[in-house]
Amino acid sequence: MLTHTSIRTSDMNRSIDFYTKLLGLKLLQRREISQNNAEIAFLQDPEGKGSRLELTYYRDQKTFFQADYENRLFDHLAFEIKNMEKTLSLMRKEKITITDEPYRLSPTGGLLAFIEDPDGILIELIERKENYQS
Repeated sequence: MLTHTSIRTSDMNRSIDFYTKLLGLKLLQRREISQNNAEIAFLQDPEGKGSRLELTYYRDQKTFFQADYENRLFDHLAFEIKNMEKTLSLMRKEKITITDEPYRLSPTGGLLAFIEDPDGILIELIERKENYQS
């Protein structure tokens, strides 16, 4: 069972704001890890669905580099949303990078779009339809 996925952040407060205010996650825990001079935060869907997202901030990390898309090892996170139009409108208002405008993989499939978090992590947004099979 997958319990969580960890991603690094260059600014813990900014990332917590992004994932809680724009994607609706709930902050479960935030604490120091003195052994490696880091801070971690766990977030999850408010209803406790899905695995947790761990944000990790390493204080000794001097550079923070996100490789070009073609050279990345980590591809993306995915979040189910209720309303693509409202979500993307909010993202635009907050000047969030939208890398792929909404599209469908099939005529009856869910609506997909891609954005980037403040550190350039690619995020897939999925608006499911009643007849969509994942």
